[in-house]
Amino acid sequence: MTTTPPVTNARLQNKRIIVTGGARGIGAAIAARVAADGADVVILDLLEEQGHATADRIGGRFVRVDLSDEADARGQVGAAISTLGGVDVLFNNAGILRFSPLLDITVADWDAMFAINTRSMLLATQVAAKWMIGAARPGKIINMASMGGKSGGAGQAHYAASKAAVIALTRVTALELGRESITANCICPGYVLTEMGASTRTAEDVAEWSSYSPLGRLAEPDDVAGVAAFLASPDADYLTGQAFNVTGGMIMH
Repeated sequence: MTTTPPVTNARLQNKRIIVTGGARGIGAAIAARVAADGADVVILDLLEEQGHATADRIGGRFVRVDLSDEADARGQVGAAISTLGGVDVLFNNAGILRFSPLLDITVADWDAMFAINTRSMLLATQVAAKWMIGAARPGKIINMASMGGKSGGAGQAHYAASKAAVIALTRVTALELGRESITANCICPGYVLTEMGASTRTAEDVAEWSSYSPLGRLAEPDDVAGVAAFLASPDADYLTGQAFNVTGGMIMH
């Protein structure tokens, strides 16, 4: 039996929200937070078992999608909109993180990174925004970028470049769709303790990275989810084209 989390803040009541990459990690935290704030949520992800489990836990729904495939990405975003009866907020959260020395990155490595981290956002945005425009409804596009898109990092040229592209895509989306009452913003998390990076970090790494923040700790997924829920809410209606740092002060620009 599934239960919907108790509403903690009704500011998202009746909002129809899609979260890509929502099966686990930051995406799951965002899906849970906006559901708790009253939204009707569909999670899109490739991870079926975890996606269904998260959707059941928050009282949402799950749609399987391979966002690296253009036809599947467009089709399943459309299916999610049909399931919800429309869309008010699209969270483009899906992404991958891989490491490689600059001189060893292959074209296949580069293309795979951009296919998920950037191209999938373009495809999902096109489908969702066209529905918003056709329905003459205001909407919000919220993209997941990264601190790496602003500062880079050794061993992550393809990842950092893909996230810098997300920031640029967000700005252009804001410029082009503002006249349709659609806002676009992105979130740039720093180091977040999620499953995605667990196999690549040690306790020593966590201690070192924590020292970069004036707060002396790394982020939890809920730290990012709180900012995401704010951006989805009416409180953020006059914000667009912004790249918000959620880095504990590791970046201050």
